[in-house]
Amino acid sequence: MTRKTFWETNEPLILGVGFIVLVIVLWQIVPSFFTMSKGMKLFFATPTMVFTAIGDLIASGKLWPALRFSSSAFAAGLALAIVAALPLGVLMGRSRLMNELFDPFVTAINATPRLVFLPLIIIWFGIGMTSVIVVVFIGALFPLLINTYEGVKNADRLLINVVRSYGASEWDINRLVVIPNSLPYIISGLRLAIGRAVLGVVVAEFFGGSAKGIGVIMVQASSSFQVDLVFAGLIIFMALSLVLTGIVRAIETRFNRWRPEKAKTF
Repeated sequence: MTRKTFWETNEPLILGVGFIVLVIVLWQIVPSFFTMSKGMKLFFATPTMVFTAIGDLIASGKLWPALRFSSSAFAAGLALAIVAALPLGVLMGRSRLMNELFDPFVTAINATPRLVFLPLIIIWFGIGMTSVIVVVFIGALFPLLINTYEGVKNADRLLINVVRSYGASEWDINRLVVIPNSLPYIISGLRLAIGRAVLGVVVAEFFGGSAKGIGVIMVQASSSFQVDLVFAGLIIFMALSLVLTGIVRAIETRFNRWRPEKAKTF
């Protein structure tokens, strides 16, 4: 058995990080070839300006409370979405009655832009953490729910019948066959849910659902043309999404080791 080289093992990571570094370097170097007027500087910021702005946020003590607020709302909303989406997705996939009851509602809400719910959410829950959590929950729920449903519907019927023939209960069938077979769909749904959850935080904080958070810092900075702070908030949200996506991929790799192979028929 040939042992993989360092490059073969880490190629995706090296290429990804290398490309990010290249973009940052070009972002820094290219503007130096042009003379930016004072007006132009109102609309553009170099990486050094952006990271200086992040350093200023840290030094002033504004970053950590805002980051704590945004990340707490994100985590709470995503956790609630996972708790609601997984069992409901399994129920809809395994029960025709449950599917017929919930499918029109799920389809209608999923097809509606999430932003239209924000005025009602603010009226019902006020301005603050709760409103942001609800927006995140609505955004993250449906991608995960729909993918879980699709995974359950596409679970290996042969394995299900074999396990049922040995007297397994519905709980055992779901635990031993349906959920393990659905993991690729669930993980894909979780990736989408993370993106929608981050978007939910941004939307809620941008449009008045909160008086705190990274999004609020960005809105306040944009009103005074502090482009470096706007870019700083953007970088923070992108870094959060990148880290969480990496965690999901690591989980996917771990679970794929024991996921049962699809049974072959002859």
